[in-house]
Amino acid sequence: MEPATTTSLGRAPPQLVGGWEAGLLMFLALLYFGGAIVNPAFFGSTEALHALLRDTSRVGIIAVGMTFVIVNRDLDLSVGSTYGLVAVVFARLFAPNFLDFGVIQSVILCVLLGTAIGLINGVLVTVLKVPAFIATLTMLFIGRGFVLALTHGQAIYYSDKAKDHPLFFHLGEANLLGFNNQIAIFFFVAMVGAYVLAKTRWGYESFATGGNEQAAVYAGIRTGWVRIRAYLLSSLCATLAALLSAAQDKGVTPLYGVSWELTVIASVVIGGASILGGRGRVIGSCLGAAVVVLIDKVLREGWPITRTVVIDGENVSVGAKFTLPAGAVLVFLGLLLVIAVLIEPILIRRQVAARLWAWLRGRPPPPAYEMGGVAIEGVQTKGAMAADMALSATGLGKFLARRDALAIILTVVLWLTGLVLRPDYWWNLPNTFAILLNYTELALITVGLTYVIAAGDIDLSVGAVLALAGSTAAYFLKVLGADPFSAVTMGLLAGVAAGAVNAMVVVGFKLPAFIATLGMFYIARGLAAWFVAGQQLTGWPEGYNLLGRKVNDVLLYFGLALPPGIIRTVAEVVSIQTIWMFFIAVIAGIMLAYTPFGLKVCAAGGNVRAAAYAGINTNRVRFVSLMLSALCATMAGIINVAYFRSFNPVAGQFRELDAIASVIIGGGSIFGGYGTMIGSLAGAAVITLLRALLQLNVQGFSMPQHWINVFIGVILIVAVLIDIWVRQANIFGCLRTRLRRGAPTGDSSHG
Repeated sequence: MEPATTTSLGRAPPQLVGGWEAGLLMFLALLYFGGAIVNPAFFGSTEALHALLRDTSRVGIIAVGMTFVIVNRDLDLSVGSTYGLVAVVFARLFAPNFLDFGVIQSVILCVLLGTAIGLINGVLVTVLKVPAFIATLTMLFIGRGFVLALTHGQAIYYSDKAKDHPLFFHLGEANLLGFNNQIAIFFFVAMVGAYVLAKTRWGYESFATGGNEQAAVYAGIRTGWVRIRAYLLSSLCATLAALLSAAQDKGVTPLYGVSWELTVIASVVIGGASILGGRGRVIGSCLGAAVVVLIDKVLREGWPITRTVVIDGENVSVGAKFTLPAGAVLVFLGLLLVIAVLIEPILIRRQVAARLWAWLRGRPPPPAYEMGGVAIEGVQTKGAMAADMALSATGLGKFLARRDALAIILTVVLWLTGLVLRPDYWWNLPNTFAILLNYTELALITVGLTYVIAAGDIDLSVGAVLALAGSTAAYFLKVLGADPFSAVTMGLLAGVAAGAVNAMVVVGFKLPAFIATLGMFYIARGLAAWFVAGQQLTGWPEGYNLLGRKVNDVLLYFGLALPPGIIRTVAEVVSIQTIWMFFIAVIAGIMLAYTPFGLKVCAAGGNVRAAAYAGINTNRVRFVSLMLSALCATMAGIINVAYFRSFNPVAGQFRELDAIASVIIGGGSIFGGYGTMIGSLAGAAVITLLRALLQLNVQGFSMPQHWINVFIGVILIVAVLIDIWVRQANIFGCLRTRLRRGAPTGDSSHG
């Protein structure tokens, strides 16, 4: 009997360092050499290399923690706001004009804050089952709101007091060897992180959890704790980076950490980690951070040029520097994130480099990576429990069992609350319709986002697409002097193009929707600032502004005057944009509820595999939904410019948070499979009324805007938890069942 033969798949891939890191080193050297050619005055000096390593240190430290999160198949979008918030809290604790604490007390409290943020993220994702991108995105907005609220938009400095504590603040300065201490700390953190991930049980558990969580559970790994641990590491790394920044700058500004989550995620993915989990190396992430920081420096530093100026009739050549306009760097970083994530399916999983090398040496190609990652995939239609309850109920219970009943009830309660608090303001018809104007923009965005969420996807770019469409229209009106029709057309084309890119990347390249639309979030926001050079534009023909005017104003513009009466009164308060929004909402609501396409949207979101087996082209459904979302955001952007008669680059800020909260409060499921237009519109009304109530001046008190954004972020988390635990898991029904089983029946016999 011949012995059994086995086929070897070759050596296991190295977990500490490998060929990918060697390629990154080569690319980094070429990139730096290119920067030295373009701008030798900066990149040709040793100071530039030292500055690159110093700035890479803070990004690299955060990337170490992020590597553990991404290897676990999770994501942490809150690291930028955690970095900024910890730095701001340290400044307020330590600065003599605030709390005037000592260094040790300030550092301890900041570490506790970072630990709390990591625990909150981990518990939300693992225990409370909130999707990672929603939980950490909300923490991003909440943290950013705290930063702006605590700084009041102003910088905080403490350089004089820092002189009394040289031991701590020396961490941000050069040492006796001539290099910054942050570089040494970064190398230490990187080496420890690399060893832990590659050679310890913690690392093995992370790879197992990210590669196949269900199999890891069967193997006895506490995957919940593994994921919480990764979020703790990520948050603590961001805390350490913030403290090093506080030691270096001896102050803080409200812009600390802005878009750093984008930089860090791009660094980790460029370093070879898989956004689908199960693969990643800390050394690669650190090299990826160096690549991203170097690209950022090359773009920001610009390159020297010679300009000719006329002085007293003579041409004089002067040295100058060409730099990219405002927003351009953000565009490139957004593109970098999308391209980095595309490396995964196109290069790494297909092993293009290894196959090419094997072909050149005449050897057989290496085995392909496993394309799966989940041994047993759950097949469950979301929202079935809530749907069954609604069908079996009768009378008032039938309404209360509806998923959108909560939003409708809250809308009525909030409106009545405003009436009680300020009847002089709330009952005034013009003021009521002023609130309605604020509602119109959010409602229009929510209409399109309802389709995306019902189809099981997400669109984080709606606020940025709104800004992109508005900036395009404003640019054509103000700079190019285009007519209103041309400006509207170009704004529509810009916004729809952004939606088409989202749809193609999500559907065509199979990227997670939250990653693709997160990249577009930064790209569109950067393009919006780029077009207008970061400035506010205003002053164009009134014919364009009619899109945001009252009905009576439009009639008067065309020479039509209504007679006094109820019709004129209504025409004086109702806006064209409100009428347009309700028109779009009615059409979209009918399509979603009563047409085959609407049923396909919910089927694809509820169970994409079953929908495909039923013959539904799920790719087409998701593509159209993402396009519709972009179209609605585009229309909101065009109307925004007309309503305000100007364009501000911050237009649409936080609108994605408001819109997602509106859909979820309105009964939509964050997991897909359900959504109603009435519910989403009611959810948008809840958010609008909450903002109006929080801004209401009651006996001389009104809440600052930045705290309102924190409050809305908390509402989003609560809405998602209600969707998961009340609508999906029916936790109250399960609790009632357990109580009934445990209650005495009263007919037991006693012997």
